[in-house]
Amino acid sequence: MCLYLVSGMGSGGSRCYRPAAVFLGLLCVLLLTAIILLRFKFTVEIDQLQTSNSNLTAEKDQLQASFTNLSAEIDQLQASNTNLAAERDQLKTSNTNLAAERDQLQASNTNLIAERDQLHKGKKELQEKLSEMSEFIKKYLKNHCPTQFLSCYKQNVTGLSMETENTSTIFHFVFFFCLLEDHLKEWKEWKYFNCSIYYISTEKKSWSESLTDCREKGANLVIINSREEQAFINRNFGRTEAWIGLTDAETEGVWKWVDSSPQTTEFWWMGEPNNYGNEDCAITGFQGAKSTISVWADYPCHFPVFWICERALNC
Repeated sequence: MCLYLVSGMGSGGSRCYRPAAVFLGLLCVLLLTAIILLRFKFTVEIDQLQTSNSNLTAEKDQLQASFTNLSAEIDQLQASNTNLAAERDQLKTSNTNLAAERDQLQASNTNLIAERDQLHKGKKELQEKLSEMSEFIKKYLKNHCPTQFLSCYKQNVTGLSMETENTSTIFHFVFFFCLLEDHLKEWKEWKYFNCSIYYISTEKKSWSESLTDCREKGANLVIINSREEQAFINRNFGRTEAWIGLTDAETEGVWKWVDSSPQTTEFWWMGEPNNYGNEDCAITGFQGAKSTISVWADYPCHFPVFWICERALNC
């Protein structure tokens, strides 16, 4: 149009529009330059944004990987914690079982110790009784059946130590052999203590009749010389009222044993002897006594009472 105007109007009109054309040309150049600059700027920003986006993406991936690793580690720690808890519970159970087993073993050990002590005590008592019986048998055989004893000894004991348990067994055999071979079966009812044998009757008689019976047996009414002997009588014959070899019939108030020896030990119950109703003979096992050792009392000598015989052995 500009050219048309120029050509249509002649030379004078063209001079009018020339500055406008120049302005428009410059404006176009400026716009093009601005567009180029803006494009360059936006390209740089886009590159920066893409770089930043790439970095963020990489960081996100790194964080995601770290999160995954942490999650795996947490799972591993939880599994480890579960295993440790299970192991702890197992150890607690094991500890409880071991404690129970320990208590059971301690109880068993205590029972075994008590049983051992009881066995030792029983063994000691048996050894004491065996020794006591062996001494009794040896003295009895020596006094009452020497012929059979020597015969049995030669057949059974030759070559053995007199201290062996086998010898004690043989002594028992010889003892009962002698009882069967001799006329002394009644002696098996006697009890041995400290080189004497003791017998309690199964019937009741007066004191003098009892003394006669004991002497017919080669014995005497019992003479008690020690607390141990009294305890032996109480232990073996119980609380049975029985005559002993003690009397003051000769002189009132002066008590003597049947072998005429003076009384040196006494186990009278309280208030005894009291000579109530002319009581001149002594018994042991007095029913009215509240003691376990002081059980003597004086009785009328004609009363029928059990009696205890004692025969001393040559120890």
